[in-house]
Amino acid sequence: MVPNESHQYMGIIQLLLHFGWTWVGLLAVDDESGERFLKTMEPLLSKYEICLAVTKRILKQANWNSVDDLHGFFSNINTLFVDTKANTFIIYGDSWAIITFNTLVHLGNSDHEENVLLRKVWIMTGQIDFAASGLQRGVNFQFFQGAISFTVHSNEIPEFQKFLQNVSPYRAQGDDFLKEFWEQAFFCPLADPQQPVNVEEACTGEERLEDLPALVFEMHMTGDSYSIYNAVYAVAHALHAMYISKSKHRSTMGAKSVELQDLHPWQLHPFLQDILVNNSAGEMLSFNDNKEMEGGFDLINLVTFSNCSFLRLRVGRVDPSASKGEGFSINEEMIVWQTHFDQTVPLSVCNSPCYPGNLKKKKEGEKFCCYDCEECPEGKISDKKDMDDCFKCPEDQYPNKDHDQCIPKKISFLSYQDPLGITFASVALSSSLMTALVFGIFIKHRDTPIVKANNRDITYTLLVSLLLCFLSSLLFVGQPSKVTCFLRQTAFSIIFSVAVSCVLAKTVTVCVAFMATKPGSSMRKWVGKRLANSIVLSCSLLQGAICTVCIVKSPPFPAIDKDSVMEEIVLECNEGSVMMFYIVLGYMGLLSLISLIVAFLARKLPDSFNEAKFITFSMLIFCSVWLSFVPTYLSTKGKYMVAVETFSMLASSVGLLACIFSPKCFIILLRPELNNREQLIWKKTSRI
Repeated sequence: MVPNESHQYMGIIQLLLHFGWTWVGLLAVDDESGERFLKTMEPLLSKYEICLAVTKRILKQANWNSVDDLHGFFSNINTLFVDTKANTFIIYGDSWAIITFNTLVHLGNSDHEENVLLRKVWIMTGQIDFAASGLQRGVNFQFFQGAISFTVHSNEIPEFQKFLQNVSPYRAQGDDFLKEFWEQAFFCPLADPQQPVNVEEACTGEERLEDLPALVFEMHMTGDSYSIYNAVYAVAHALHAMYISKSKHRSTMGAKSVELQDLHPWQLHPFLQDILVNNSAGEMLSFNDNKEMEGGFDLINLVTFSNCSFLRLRVGRVDPSASKGEGFSINEEMIVWQTHFDQTVPLSVCNSPCYPGNLKKKKEGEKFCCYDCEECPEGKISDKKDMDDCFKCPEDQYPNKDHDQCIPKKISFLSYQDPLGITFASVALSSSLMTALVFGIFIKHRDTPIVKANNRDITYTLLVSLLLCFLSSLLFVGQPSKVTCFLRQTAFSIIFSVAVSCVLAKTVTVCVAFMATKPGSSMRKWVGKRLANSIVLSCSLLQGAICTVCIVKSPPFPAIDKDSVMEEIVLECNEGSVMMFYIVLGYMGLLSLISLIVAFLARKLPDSFNEAKFITFSMLIFCSVWLSFVPTYLSTKGKYMVAVETFSMLASSVGLLACIFSPKCFIILLRPELNNREQLIWKKTSRI
């Protein structure tokens, strides 16, 4: 008629897990049942990652040998209470275990020791009945304030209160139990005709049970009483069912009606097994396959008072018949804790929890409930307390500074709304206009000596290539697409190669022209447009061939980079083969280096407009920009890699435009008197 004890064990586990109590103590009566309880609970607690801080056996009164033994026992157990971090203790035993424990507490009582007990949460099993402790009437159970007790499930029976209010020993003649209880409860003898009794001390029979303290008698239906009530109810229905069954059988056979005296107890079993009725409290009574009535357990919160009385508050339920996940319920708001806890849920852990952003690190030589906390490594988070390991965020998210949550990454690319993008676009357009203006000036003054010098066609080609260089930098600004990714590096490589080839051709032209002026020189046959055009065409075609191989072998395409920058999803162009990209870049660097060397060697050659010197300055700037580009490019990530490349393109192009063409424009626009053939011949003669 009472629920299986295993449900109580699981209820204790669920209660501990609900409040996060992972560091607990066990107190069990020192007998076979207590030993069985410990052997059952210890592996169960370990299975659910709850550690035992203290395990202690309570001496039974029969085992008391001397007062010194009792003082020694309480001194040891009190030391455990003081030293342990556990604030939750599970106590198992019968009502006498509570009486014994209470006695031991008061034998060694002092203010300090009592305060220790007042800082604990007691979880008591259903075997403990506080009513039986009424034998110690007047004893204070204050240290059990806020205890949570498992009791056999009960319900209020209609008219039960009224029945108790009308109970009188004189109305129940022949009930010796009620007579004895009445005398002990009210401390008065009942009148007995055969024995003289002092009328002033005798019970009147009009005493009221509701006036007794709860420690002596409770007016509410207890779990044990409810089980007995259900047992009587079940047997009554089984008897009725059996009586009806046998009566029908005998009437069919024509026999006389059945009498209850003819029935045997064992004949009730099949009828009890099949019983399915509602009791007067409205609850269904039935037995499961194990012939157990699964009423479950109630969770009772014990509230004690200074007058040695107490109040039971039903705060939860363990119902094994409920659907999965609903078998355990508790109302935290109803629970009254020890005053020490200030009505906050007590903690009972070996150490403070590891908060989100940290992980548990095991302490060597200690139980698994005791651990240190360590911050999550870079790139990982933990979003719950006491996590064993940190985990990575999804690819489109990144950890916040505290490593306790993931934040969505921002889409990143060098856009026209970005300050860098706006700056580059402005510089590219303004430089393009400046280049077009210079080109217009040279077209307008195409017949002047300064424009004709050093191959006018190469000069035009250089200006057009510089104009395209500025415009091609715009391909690097904005969201990458298939078209822009395909054109970016190809246009950049070929156009810049043409520009550098033009500079190289102009430099070689200066050198060849000077050497051809020497008497008997064989270089005269190279003087003219053919050499310069050959240099530009061959160098540009070779770069074009390299780019073609790159595109065919591994064409560029739009890509998404989620790893390079932690807080961003970078939209970029995958350049395909990295090796081919650096071959293209290396070839352009080789042309620049050759141009620089040739221009440097020719810087002091006689020249009316000193173009070799200006080319040297321009190539110094060009080479410096692209030499610093490589380490800077490799050390940056995300959109800043594109920004570095765009800056290098613009800076080197501006260097070429400014160093080579600004001196000529100065003469054309501001010193036109120097732009004539006579001046050119005079300068050459003076230098010779």
